[in-house]
Amino acid sequence: MAVATDVKDDRRYTKDHEWALEGQGEIVVGITAFAVDQLGDITLVNIDVKPGDTVTAGKTFGTIESVKTLSDLFVPVSGKVVRVNKALEDKPETINEDCWGEGWMVAIAPSGGAAADLLDAPAYRKLIAESAH
Repeated sequence: MAVATDVKDDRRYTKDHEWALEGQGEIVVGITAFAVDQLGDITLVNIDVKPGDTVTAGKTFGTIESVKTLSDLFVPVSGKVVRVNKALEDKPETINEDCWGEGWMVAIAPSGGAAADLLDAPAYRKLIAESAH
C-alpha cells in the first residue's frame, strides 16, 4: 500500500491522521496522505478558528468534507493560532493535490509540551499498517 509509506520523517502525527511540522516558533498543521486517501475527493474545508484564538490539544478546530464523509479536524498541540490557510476556502482540492505543503490548514504558536507528545514517523507508519487490516 503506497499511502502507508508516504509519511514524512520531519513531522509528528496524531492518531486522527493530522501532521504537525515544527519550525520558527510555530507548528503548522495539516492532514496526512493516509487521511486524504481515506476521505477521497475533498469538497469543503471549514476552519473554525482565526489568528489570535487559543486552542487546546484534542479539541476540534474545524471540519473537512469529502464525497465520502464529513470529519472533524483536531488540534494536535495547545497554543495560539497564528495563521489560517484561507486559500482552502476557495480551493479545498489543494489538500488532495498537496496535503504535505500547500494544503496546510493552521499554524499554532505552541504553549507548553509542543509536538513532542505526538507520534513520530515510525510510530505513525505502524498505526497506518494496523488500521489497514
